[in-house]
Amino acid sequence: MNANWLQLSPRYQVILAGICALILTVGIARFAYTPFLPIMLTETSLNKLSGGWLATFNYIGYLSGVVLISFLTSLKTKFLFYRINLVLAVLSTILMAVTTDIVLWSILRFIGGLTSTAGIILAAGFVMGWLKQNGYKSALGIHFSGLGLGIAIPGIVIVLITPYYNWAEQWLVMGLFGILFFLPAWFLMPAPALQHTPSADFAAPNSKWMRLMIAAYACAGVGYVISATFIVAILEGMPSLSGKGSLIWVMLGIAAVPSCIIWDKVAERIGETRAIMTAYVMILLSILIPLVSESFFFNLIGALIFGATFAGIVSLMLVYVGHKFPHNPAKAMAKLTISYGIAQLIAPALAGYLSTLTGNYLSSMWMAAAVMITGIFFVWQIHRFEKNKHPQINTPVF
Repeated sequence: MNANWLQLSPRYQVILAGICALILTVGIARFAYTPFLPIMLTETSLNKLSGGWLATFNYIGYLSGVVLISFLTSLKTKFLFYRINLVLAVLSTILMAVTTDIVLWSILRFIGGLTSTAGIILAAGFVMGWLKQNGYKSALGIHFSGLGLGIAIPGIVIVLITPYYNWAEQWLVMGLFGILFFLPAWFLMPAPALQHTPSADFAAPNSKWMRLMIAAYACAGVGYVISATFIVAILEGMPSLSGKGSLIWVMLGIAAVPSCIIWDKVAERIGETRAIMTAYVMILLSILIPLVSESFFFNLIGALIFGATFAGIVSLMLVYVGHKFPHNPAKAMAKLTISYGIAQLIAPALAGYLSTLTGNYLSSMWMAAAVMITGIFFVWQIHRFEKNKHPQINTPVF
């Protein structure tokens, strides 16, 4: 496809392709389930426990995709996998509408999770690689604005169609809507060129630093996934917020759109570890608000804080570890992402069991808050480690 009709330079065509890949594979194929969960609980046989398990299968798919990518060495193969996932993202969303079988739903959520790696890892790598090879700044913050757009744009569609369509029709509309993002993600993303790998003569951080990073990012994964998966259902369960959960979800997504760019600026100003610690504290605050208040105003503020922070943590952590392993950043990023994925795999299932025992999702939010406090401690240790200029040694990422 020639995108000259868009009046975009090649640079912005590539950035647009990456953003559209994120909207399709993460915002639609993976996270449309979050605002759809309340209506599925009402109109289908789905219950809180099985709803938690569907979320878990989604994250199993995501983790499986990350692990698979970590073993792929050929850029040609990675690009093929990227394109296959774009197709699967559309199909897995549409097919959610044609069955009520929990096994088939689980398979489709697994596939939806698998496809999200195309946007959040592969597309990010392709965009960064192309920009670097062509003499441009990496624009990682701009690319990850697709995370916020992936929540906001489908969320707006859901708000508009909910009064007129049942749960199955909404899934179908969302899948067809995804084709709008499939086209630029497919046609505007250039095949990656073979890159020259420099000699590995860099003194990487030692193993203690890497363990702290893995632990901290895993904690962020727990805090993020519980809020992102269940926040709409939690808000809809509050009498004062009934019917407003989807609106708050849209506002959350809008807040996430500029967040990575803003957090990049914050990191430049106060330092990477201080920025990461600040972001963790803000996520904790956003988790605590619905636990102590049913006010529409305060929960809207909490949702905006969460939206303005969760994607920023992803961007900050991946950029930070990439700086520490400049000759092979993808391998270090993959290791962090695997820990994040494992946390996202375990947490929704545990949240489902807790909600079944207590009758609501608030117990899961308390668990998320406790885990985020632990994560703040790990980030503080990383900050101390950095501040004390701990001796560095050559240590393999794996």
